[in-house]
Amino acid sequence: MVTAAQPLTAARIPSLRCPAVRRLGPNWYASVMGTAIIANAGAALPVHVPGLRALCTVMWALSLVALLVLLTARALHWTHHSDRAKEQLLDPAMAPFYGCLAMALLAVGGGTMLVGQDWIGTQAAVALDTVLFTAGTVTGLVAAVAVPYLMVAKHRIEPGQASPVWLLPVVAPMVSAAVGPLLVPHLPSGQWQQTMLLACVAMFGLSLIATAVMLPVIFARLVTAGPLPLMLTPALFLVLGPLGQSTTAVNKFADTAPGVLPAPYAQGFGVFAVLFGVPVMGFALLWLALAAALVVRARRRGMRFSMTWWAFTFPIGTCVTGAAGLAKHTGLAAYDALAVVLYAVLVAAWAFAAVPTVRGLISGELLAAPRAAQPAPASTTARTT
Repeated sequence: MVTAAQPLTAARIPSLRCPAVRRLGPNWYASVMGTAIIANAGAALPVHVPGLRALCTVMWALSLVALLVLLTARALHWTHHSDRAKEQLLDPAMAPFYGCLAMALLAVGGGTMLVGQDWIGTQAAVALDTVLFTAGTVTGLVAAVAVPYLMVAKHRIEPGQASPVWLLPVVAPMVSAAVGPLLVPHLPSGQWQQTMLLACVAMFGLSLIATAVMLPVIFARLVTAGPLPLMLTPALFLVLGPLGQSTTAVNKFADTAPGVLPAPYAQGFGVFAVLFGVPVMGFALLWLALAAALVVRARRRGMRFSMTWWAFTFPIGTCVTGAAGLAKHTGLAAYDALAVVLYAVLVAAWAFAAVPTVRGLISGELLAAPRAAQPAPASTTARTT
């Protein structure tokens, strides 16, 4: 019992010192991204499905609530468990997930403009997205520099440890590039709109080149060292993120450039959207097939649920928005069908990740402290000595 003579320090408040808060990592933002992309991708579909937009708005609201809850929990984590937070920054397996914070902010912000304004109005949607886009872009650019710096200067990484997770911090600016054009029409015409659009193009290039540097290292690790550990295998889907998001971005540039940039450049973005997006989407489908085959292999060998399953959601969602953009700019029904099929896969992937996540939160298993190893029986010990 706490009396007046006993101060309410963090050590005396179980809710602030509980293991659940202490073990909360930045990888949890992937669940926010995976929920928001259901709304964003659904709004981009080139076909009309009765009730889909209302469902997408509900999913956007759910992602917004999840983002606010997670931001609060992570603030408590940094305040009361700063030692653990610093350990995560210095952990090469966990530090790249700080890119997920930026992408969660950006994904929810993009959803605000796409479907959230149905409930809160255009003016409030623009204000909220401006805050989320600014915070997400700044966080993403910092992560794109800080995490690679830590990998070089602080982390000690062996060649066989290369992972698709490394892409997370450098993909965040690509998400800014893809959702930033949604705000361009709400800026003053002229310099403001042009600066915003070309800043998005610059972030597109930043992220694309950084991905092109990292991806060969990741593939070389797969070829030379074999499949990833079972629990990490879903991370292979993260490679789809920069592929689908870059295709989405170039199509957004093509949508926004007319009326913002001079004629030659406006038409150029329309051409670039097709010439870039078609081959990149082709490679994305190749990687999707490879990653799916390796996940099936891992599942047959005993892969169990973990938070890495959320890697199935957001990357596939970016392929949906990329295919929808190509459908618009090519006029091909094949891309309409591809977007619809991939969206069905996305919804199924979200369900596969969300159900065990909720179950694990209710039971406390997901955020519980690791169980101590049980001592071997005396008879077993005797046989091995």
